[in-house]
Amino acid sequence: MNQKIFEEIQQLKKEKKAVILAHNYQIDEVQQIADITGDSLELSRAASKTDAEVIIFAGVHFMAENAAILNPDKVVLLPDLEAGCPLADMITAEKLREMKKEYPQAAVVCYVNSSAEVKAEATICCTSSNAVKVVNSLPERQIIFAPDKNLGHYVSSFTDKEIILWKGFCPIHARLTREEVVMAMNEHPQAVFVAHPECVPEVLALADYVCSTSGMFKYARETAVKEIIIGTESGMLWRLRKENPEKRFFVASTKMVCPNMKKINLEKIRDSLEEMKYQIIVPEEIRKPAYEAVRKMLEIK
Repeated sequence: MNQKIFEEIQQLKKEKKAVILAHNYQIDEVQQIADITGDSLELSRAASKTDAEVIIFAGVHFMAENAAILNPDKVVLLPDLEAGCPLADMITAEKLREMKKEYPQAAVVCYVNSSAEVKAEATICCTSSNAVKVVNSLPERQIIFAPDKNLGHYVSSFTDKEIILWKGFCPIHARLTREEVVMAMNEHPQAVFVAHPECVPEVLALADYVCSTSGMFKYARETAVKEIIIGTESGMLWRLRKENPEKRFFVASTKMVCPNMKKINLEKIRDSLEEMKYQIIVPEEIRKPAYEAVRKMLEIK
């Protein structure tokens, strides 16, 4: 880590009364400098509780929007506006409204990996760690699940509700194949395979455990197993190895790298704080209904 930039960031944080939130898929040095690291749910909760005046969000655009939805009185900065999410781009509010007309009796469960405009059309939001709980908490028997079809398919195994799937997917998780997982298992015969529910069903069928990124950290801490193959983005490895130095971790495929999650670095965080760029603002007419969908999610224990 560049010590000079690290010190500059620490000084700017004090001056601006800022907090740095970083997703588990960020590059190592960004996770290192962050005040809080976590998955979408953990960071959503952290954003809703922080007393900082400025939130620097080291993640992608929809995550910074989540923070802005929950904190209309704070300045939310995304250090690189090009840090987007292909999954979030696979759905629009207009298209979701059309589907709602097709299924007027259905509740809409919206994965947080979506824009504020889409969240504003939802009954409730969810993350990969609480999606099953969210779906089963609803009185409606019919559920539109958007936009990740693989997460929705996984959820359908744990409910008797009718799940209507949007056809979106995470390109990074969807690219992991059954053959690659089998190869990794053959290379590491003592290892267990832990997969993210955004993976395709045939990959999940091979998993010893399916969970969110926060679930992976918990599993790694608590299990007696010494070798674990990780079926999610490679940014996970830094923290897993740091928290569990006595264990060995392998990514299921070297292709599991999200270029959008790697766009932010220390220089961009420093510049963002120094120049107070780029602020993420959600218009109130969108923020209020989106807030209700996120708020309902955060109340699910």
